[in-house]
Amino acid sequence: MSDEISFDDFLKVDVRVGRIIEAEEFPEARKPAYKMRIDFGPEIGIKKTSAQITKHYTPATLEGMLVMAVVNFPPRQIGPVMSEVLTLGVPDEDGEVVLLRPDKDVPIGGRLY
Repeated sequence: MSDEISFDDFLKVDVRVGRIIEAEEFPEARKPAYKMRIDFGPEIGIKKTSAQITKHYTPATLEGMLVMAVVNFPPRQIGPVMSEVLTLGVPDEDGEVVLLRPDKDVPIGGRLY
């Protein structure tokens, strides 16, 4: 495999658990998406992002949900939203995103190792 990385490279990616505290429609997005605010605890704080996850989730089902996100990418402008984290997901059989999330209640801010 030509894209191998070292374990040290992996450790550079800071993946944390956060709780979605706000989710709303993102009508300005080119593809259907939601704007979200995610709380990663006192060390990282509340970060903004957007995600194309409208097929499996509604704003009401997202609020309060624990999710996994990369928190150390540089901010990226997505239309009028400055996305500060990358919320992680995998495609279902139709290519629609299913969020990665802990299957138990864990403290926010916890790092993936």
